[in-house]
Amino acid sequence: MIMKKKQREKTDPGERIDRIGFGELKLIQNPRWFCYGIDAVLLGDFAKNHRNARITDLGTGTGILPLILYHKAKPFHVTGVEVQEEVAEMARRTVELNALSEKITILKGNVKDAASQIGRQTQDALVTNPPYMAAGEGILNEAAERAAARHEILGSLEDFISCASEILKEGGSFYMIHRPHRMVDVMVLCRRYRLEPKQMQLIQPRKDQSPNLFLLHCVKYGRPELKILEPLWVYEEEGGYSQRIRQIYERT
Repeated sequence: MIMKKKQREKTDPGERIDRIGFGELKLIQNPRWFCYGIDAVLLGDFAKNHRNARITDLGTGTGILPLILYHKAKPFHVTGVEVQEEVAEMARRTVELNALSEKITILKGNVKDAASQIGRQTQDALVTNPPYMAAGEGILNEAAERAAARHEILGSLEDFISCASEILKEGGSFYMIHRPHRMVDVMVLCRRYRLEPKQMQLIQPRKDQSPNLFLLHCVKYGRPELKILEPLWVYEEEGGYSQRIRQIYERT
C-alpha cells in the first residue's frame, strides 16, 4: 500500500500511460507538455540495425526512442539524456514500468555535459530528435517544457552534433531527424565535427507534396559518399498511412 501511495504522489494528474504499439511496451506521457509523434518512430526505425550495440539518445524527452530502439534493434544498452528534470523523471518511471532498468538508463543532464556523463568514444550509435527551431526562430510556446523541446533554448544544433562526435567511437553511427530548412546547417556541422553524411531520406506528407522532414545517417570519420534513399511518404492520397509507414509501425 505504501508503494502505491508513493507512486500516486509522484504522478501528475495530467499524465497518462499509453501503449506505443511495439510489443507490450508502455509510455508515460503528459499532453499538457508534449506527446511523441511520428518523428520518433521514423528515427527509431531508421537506426534499428544496431543489435547488441551501446546506443545513446540525446534529448530523449519522456523516453520514447529508447523504447523503440529496445524493441527494434535489440541493443546491449540504451542511454537517454534529458535536460528537464520532470521530463527525465517521467522517462525513468517509464523504464521502471516496463521493467527495463537493466537495458535502459535515463540521465538528467544538458547535452553540453553528456560526454562527461556517458564517456567519450564509448558509444556504437547515437540518435537525436533535437529542437527544430533555431534560437529566435518562430513563435515561442508559452509552456517552458514545450518551448525547450521545439526551440534551441537549452542546447543548439551545434551542441547536439559536437556532443555526438565526442561520444561516438570511431566508425560509430549518428542518426538525426530534422526539418529541410535546416539541412545545410546540419550537413556543414556534421562534417565540421567529423561525422560524414552517408545516407539521407526525405519524408513527405504525401507522394505529391514537398518534404517536411529528413532522416540522416552519418559515420564518424567515414569516407565522403552520400547516398540519397528513396523518399518516404506518410499518407496515401485517399487517406490513411502508406504501406511503408504501416510496416514501420508493424501494423501489416
